[in-house]
Amino acid sequence: MGEEHWQAARLIPTSGISGSDEAERRATSALLAVMGAVREFGAAIVRPLGAPAGALATYIEVPFKLGDRDVRPDGVIQVSRAGRTWTALVEVKTGDMALGRDQVEAYLDVARETGADVVLTISNHLSPAPGVHPVDVDKRRLKRVELHHLSWAEVLTIAVQQRVHRGVGDPDQAWILTELIRYLEHPKSGALDFTDMGGSWVSVREAVLAGTLRGSDKGLGDVVSRWEQLLRFAALRLGRELGSDVQVVLSRKEMADPTLRFADVSAQLVERGQLRGTIRIPDAVGPVQVLADLRAGTVTMSVDLDAPREGRPTTRVNWLTRQLKDAPGGLRLEAWSLGARSSMSELLDKVREDPNLLLDDPRRELRSFRISAVSPLGTKRGTGRGALIDSVLSALDGFYEAVVQNIHAWNPKAPQLPRGGQLATEAAGIDITPPPDDLTEASADDLGIDEPIDQQEIDQGPDADPTAVQSSAEGDGHPDENTGAALPAPAMSWAAPDAAQLVDWSAAQDRLDRERDHDAASDEGALQQPAADRAPVPLAPPVGAPVGHSHSMVPGGLDVMS
Repeated sequence: MGEEHWQAARLIPTSGISGSDEAERRATSALLAVMGAVREFGAAIVRPLGAPAGALATYIEVPFKLGDRDVRPDGVIQVSRAGRTWTALVEVKTGDMALGRDQVEAYLDVARETGADVVLTISNHLSPAPGVHPVDVDKRRLKRVELHHLSWAEVLTIAVQQRVHRGVGDPDQAWILTELIRYLEHPKSGALDFTDMGGSWVSVREAVLAGTLRGSDKGLGDVVSRWEQLLRFAALRLGRELGSDVQVVLSRKEMADPTLRFADVSAQLVERGQLRGTIRIPDAVGPVQVLADLRAGTVTMSVDLDAPREGRPTTRVNWLTRQLKDAPGGLRLEAWSLGARSSMSELLDKVREDPNLLLDDPRRELRSFRISAVSPLGTKRGTGRGALIDSVLSALDGFYEAVVQNIHAWNPKAPQLPRGGQLATEAAGIDITPPPDDLTEASADDLGIDEPIDQQEIDQGPDADPTAVQSSAEGDGHPDENTGAALPAPAMSWAAPDAAQLVDWSAAQDRLDRERDHDAASDEGALQQPAADRAPVPLAPPVGAPVGHSHSMVPGGLDVMS
């Protein structure tokens, strides 16, 4: 018997799933069990919901009383720490089963009466953004209980990111999480990816092409909702592969009121036949803008970035094309110059040959670039070649791989010292050498300058014993208790580094010597300048002298009151 045909044993088998109820129970039990077994995965699920760090316990089908009826959530999650227990009631749907408002509100009531903190729903419905729940419930029920939603696509993304990118400390726990990922990837699990644009897609698409779509049309809302779910799924899927928190970009107003976003997307689809969205990838050069044009039958991916702030305009264009050396030649580049009313646009292949094609005026400074890729838009409602969903997903993946991940934002160079050991004034052509006549040597007596005072004589006093200075230099400053003489300093415990470990900065020292030579020459020249040529320096009045109001004139005609 050939072993290649044997079926491997699985921790969470998909065999025996006979319907939606069985799929729901098995998915719930598998998810909650793995959350309790794999500490890192469980924390990744509940921490964003407000749970503290602590021991996690999970249960399924826990019965509660709500008035005169029994209420049985699919699961309960509890996290205990420091004598406090955080609790979440869990409702799960698989396949195409939808969450019901009455059921969700009943769990909110149970949570409020039992002191639970959160109601968590899990289904295949993707929210357009984090914090937006797919079920519109009575807001009064949310005063003491939070309501959160996770799609199965999000659960799978968290599992893959933890297993592949962040890691699991225990090998056995890593294997358990791997088995959950295998299970959720199987179609029989009921945990589905986004695979359908909905039953209204074909009629709305045809109305757009005919120019007859209206804002009051019945299927418009469903198509817009599906588009928002597609954007969310595209971000999750890319983040799953990158191990990053890829998100759909929403404004603050749209986050606070999702209906604003819904109304804006609906208006664009009616007026222009376009569906738009923006996806942010952490540490990428910029967010990726997605445009599905139903009338043109194209999907466009684009990213904007700042041009370098130094160099000639052609140098700045070449900076971009060098980073796109392996990108498709059909990419379109746009460049905006300061003061220009419009952009210059050309295909990458042509710009590689002549960067001037992006310059309307070589004297104008380039401000920014846009890189765009246009590809065919699918028309089918499902998945596969020729479907809208796959055309958007493949365009996003391909554009990120060929363009976005290879582009690095421009950063200015660190300030550079002048080359060849020059000083900055020398590099600028400034001669700071004093005239030769000013460099005649003169003694300190001729200039009326006192001889330098020995600081050691000040410290020791005029009657100090010279031997005491030597003794102090050799001691540690602490006198012997018996003789009063300074004790010898302790020997150094460290050894000098080997010559090979020392860095030679002789070039920098040469520069420093040149600077000091210039300073010394300038000082000597100033000292030997004739007194008649030097500006008088006003002196402060003697201490205790009355302050008068006499005036004196200094060079330049400034009247100074002393």
